[in-house]
Amino acid sequence: MKNKLQNYFPIIRTRGEVLEELRENKELWKTFCGWKETCQQEYLDLCTGVKGIKLLYDTYFKAIMNPDTRPDRFNDFISEMLGQRVKVLKVLPNESARIAAESSLLVMDVVVQLEDGSIANVEVQKIGYLFPGERSACYSADLLLRQYKRAREELGATFSYKNIKKVYTIVLFEKSGSEFRKFSAELYLHRFRQTSDTGVEINLLQEYTFVCLDIFNNIIHNKDKKIENKLEEWLVFLSQDDPDMIMKLLDRNPEFQKIYEEIYTLCLNMEGMMEMFSKELEIMDRNTVKLMIDEMEEELNETKRKAKEELNETKQKAKEELNETKRKAKKEVDEVKRKAKEEIEEAEKRAKAAEEENERLRRTLEEQKGKRDIS
Repeated sequence: MKNKLQNYFPIIRTRGEVLEELRENKELWKTFCGWKETCQQEYLDLCTGVKGIKLLYDTYFKAIMNPDTRPDRFNDFISEMLGQRVKVLKVLPNESARIAAESSLLVMDVVVQLEDGSIANVEVQKIGYLFPGERSACYSADLLLRQYKRAREELGATFSYKNIKKVYTIVLFEKSGSEFRKFSAELYLHRFRQTSDTGVEINLLQEYTFVCLDIFNNIIHNKDKKIENKLEEWLVFLSQDDPDMIMKLLDRNPEFQKIYEEIYTLCLNMEGMMEMFSKELEIMDRNTVKLMIDEMEEELNETKRKAKEELNETKQKAKEELNETKRKAKKEVDEVKRKAKEEIEEAEKRAKAAEEENERLRRTLEEQKGKRDIS
């Protein structure tokens, strides 16, 4: 029985046919047997159409969306990302001063020069890096400086700052950072450009587009949600491996049929397909490490947060207890003072009474003495 995608693409082979070809090639079979069982199953699902291929991975993307060989597709894709029609002139070498370890964790990273001279950097992150704004600003500045240096060298004395064109940074997150998830569960596309607080317009050259694919996928999988525009078509095409979503896209826009046919033609080349899949496994392994590091960092931050809360609670409790002790002590001191005052007043009253009694007795004695003298 054919699966859903085999009904759309008869070129897709069965599991038995794929395994038979693998067994006939010792090297391919050795590679296949060296994978984990979950990876073997993933590979078979891709080749047999049980799952679609996520195309926002470097090897797959370049196979069917390479700006050099498929400029029309890339032009349409990047135009939707930027919200304006643009045309790629050429692909630039990625000379960015990225830290090597960080660069290796990117799923895809392409730098192109557009027809008007502006530069666009398109990258896909499996897991959103910390500080996405600061990070993107640094790499945008790096691309801007590269353009400036190149223009100065090429134009020499005729150089003018008007020759410097925009730099666009486009970042797609498979798993977006907390900044985006906490902000909204409904907004997946965020565009940034620098503006003034007065409304005056000057060209500050740097613009940014961030796409949160995890939020988009949550939205698009809602049973009542329809694919509404060309941008959403591209995002479904590039990020979805759900056969139902792929068929939903094909029913809406048959233009993607031809691109999918290219993909499944690639799957017929078992050696080439295994090479691409092996590269993606390496990326996934590195990203698994990154994910573990991020999870441990998140756990550490949570532990620090709880410890800080407990410390603050302990301090507050100690402060309250100290204030209560002071209050009780003050109350006791006031009570002691009150009793002491009462006792002093009572003693003064007794002393005064004794003094008055002494005076009375003295007068009485003097009277008695006077009477004896007279007699």
